[in-house]
Amino acid sequence: MSDTTASVSRFGRFFGTQPDRVEVENKYTEAALERHKREGLELAVRARWIAMGLTGVLLIYLNPHWDVLWYHFILVLICANGWLIQRAGRVGQSRTELLLIFADLLIMTLGMIVPNPFSDDVRPLAMQYRFDNFQYFFIILAAGTLAYSWRTVIAIGSWTAMMWTVGWIIAWWVSTPMPEISTRLTDALTGYPDMAQILDPNSFRSSIRVQQVVVFMMVAVTLGVSMRRLNLLLMTNAGLERERANLSRYFSPNVVEELSQNDDPLKQVRKENVAVLFIDIVGFTKYAAGRDPYEVIEVLRGFHARMEAEVFRHHGTLDKYLGDGLMATFGTPVPTPSDASNAVACARDMITVINRWNLERRRAGEPEIHVGVGVHYGSVVLGDIGANRLEFAVIGDAVNVAAKLEALTREFRARIVLSEAVRVQLEQEGNTAAELMAGFEAHINKAVRGVEYPMDVWVM
Repeated sequence: MSDTTASVSRFGRFFGTQPDRVEVENKYTEAALERHKREGLELAVRARWIAMGLTGVLLIYLNPHWDVLWYHFILVLICANGWLIQRAGRVGQSRTELLLIFADLLIMTLGMIVPNPFSDDVRPLAMQYRFDNFQYFFIILAAGTLAYSWRTVIAIGSWTAMMWTVGWIIAWWVSTPMPEISTRLTDALTGYPDMAQILDPNSFRSSIRVQQVVVFMMVAVTLGVSMRRLNLLLMTNAGLERERANLSRYFSPNVVEELSQNDDPLKQVRKENVAVLFIDIVGFTKYAAGRDPYEVIEVLRGFHARMEAEVFRHHGTLDKYLGDGLMATFGTPVPTPSDASNAVACARDMITVINRWNLERRRAGEPEIHVGVGVHYGSVVLGDIGANRLEFAVIGDAVNVAAKLEALTREFRARIVLSEAVRVQLEQEGNTAAELMAGFEAHINKAVRGVEYPMDVWVM
């Protein structure tokens, strides 16, 4: 990078709209910044148009003559420039936006200190500074807080102070005084020299000009500090959004809401009775053999997306992906009175979703996808594992049994296999047990590979 480019970059970082480096450290924060700035820019444009419209009406009241159209033209330019700033504004360094902000203040300054070309009123140039026009700069400064970075708010104050000071000094240098007016005023106020000095139309009253820019800079710095604090609050909010987005990848929305308000369920290691569900694609190894890897990945993505949606829709937690399958739990991290019911309903709806997907695949000439689902209800241990990188873990015999029941679907050539513990828990949870168990057949004392004791299972 050349020295010139580096200098411009540094200039943009201090006086422009480029946020702190930490502010765009991840896509969630950058998206939040972009959204808030875009909303702020749109609000700033509306506020500017309203303010300029009210100012135009006020100017007609203060100066009910045709020459007021000069100032209306200035107001139109400011409105148009505000619209351009909105179009150019973005998170990060924007030289166009920086230039337009500078032009904004230049238009304001020239409009206030340059004599009205439509007016035939002949008066000393110093009289241009007697109308308190400087106060209109506060409108631009206030509008800047709606959308810009704290650096830009301070830059508006600095540039305004610089332009206004340079402007009145140049006006003082090139102005042509009318000494006869000052002389007559002095004669009329003989004995009151201070009053004559204050009312002198040839005086630029430099002390007042300095006072204006100093007060304006103090206000700009104060607003800049406030904007800095607002940016920190925005960063905190973006971090919370990122954390909620990460949680939503694993937990259903209602669980995310609870976890965002209470950390205890994840910190405490405890035993709970939960429902565990395993699902995977039957014969996926054979299906994937000889196929394009990209095609295989797309099938897995479609499968996981559909199954994940069903888990969350039934208030479950996505524990992990298992290649061509996944593990879900119901009752984690917080147990509910209908965990088994949710798990069985999820399993049935997963089969329904797969059936619909297979219909689409047949129409597209693609082979069907077949799955097996195993569900068990029992005791597990919940809690965080790991040191620096924590993971919420569900460990226990119930997890192993659910996995073995899913594998048992091959032996039965079935889609779903439930344990007797699930059926018993359904009976305890409510009146939907008969509906959820419809279509299942009982198999008594079935030997399950990997499980020490025979089990009563229900197959569909």
